[in-house]
Amino acid sequence: MSVKQKYSQLIKDEAKRLGFLSCGISKAEFLEEEAPRLEKWLQNNMNGEMGYMENHFDKRLDPTKLVEGSKSVVSLLLNYYPEETQVEGTYKISKYAYGQDYHHVIKSKLKQLHHFITEEIGEVHGRAFVDSAPVLDKAWAAKSGLGWIGKNSNLLTQQVGSFYFIAELIIDLELEYDSRVADHCGTCTACLDACPTQAIVAPYVVDGSKCISYFTIELKDELPSEFQGKFDEWMFGCDVCQDVCPWNRFSKPHQEPLFNPKPELLSMTKKDWEEITEEVFRKVFQKSAVKRTKYTGLKRNIDFLKK
Repeated sequence: MSVKQKYSQLIKDEAKRLGFLSCGISKAEFLEEEAPRLEKWLQNNMNGEMGYMENHFDKRLDPTKLVEGSKSVVSLLLNYYPEETQVEGTYKISKYAYGQDYHHVIKSKLKQLHHFITEEIGEVHGRAFVDSAPVLDKAWAAKSGLGWIGKNSNLLTQQVGSFYFIAELIIDLELEYDSRVADHCGTCTACLDACPTQAIVAPYVVDGSKCISYFTIELKDELPSEFQGKFDEWMFGCDVCQDVCPWNRFSKPHQEPLFNPKPELLSMTKKDWEEITEEVFRKVFQKSAVKRTKYTGLKRNIDFLKK
């Protein structure tokens, strides 16, 4: 076994011990295939008011510009599929936001992984990323063989579907690199057919400015009236294109206690949500990603659904 293989295996074993679903490694280099796709997506204004998507175009495509001297991108998946979901017939929030904010949970695991690498291998410099910088996480995960990017633009795997977070550790250590896996979407169009706002405008192309997640989380203005009645009761995020994906039959409940929801969250009815006070909001979503939309944002979304 070469040194690169040995180090790569060490990192993967530790990632597993820390609770990650899987770990793949790819060479830190310019993402040639993604460059024209990203450019076209931005030119067509599919980022809506997410202006930050236009920033740092070069860094988004080249990790060596983001982390000086970087050699490897270590991609990691962390399962968030819940054991129980909300009661039937209520306003819905994306499953990823049931528990504590994933940024903090994963950042802590990544720090432990980086610490382990320096302890076992020596001084290795790098940075951890969880949705927090211009990193095309799905592209890196696919390049590292962790899955393929499906027609709904999510990373899919045959073994566990797509209900997981993606994170990266970009480091200045050469490792053994994994290879891509084949696309297994075939002729299936379940996600395109099911999207309530027709945001999946073509296979593998999602118009972010039409996505329910964008409207309910990113958009700060009034919600556009032409989408009235098309939100399928989603008040924060949307899971439709994942819920209908055949590969998600293989999703298994996560083992991360911090992702468990407050019991109230699962039992709240439409009436409870319509009458939610700021105090209840703070209690139910303490340390949750839902705090990003704030109480006023959630109220706006609920009022829109009520009309």
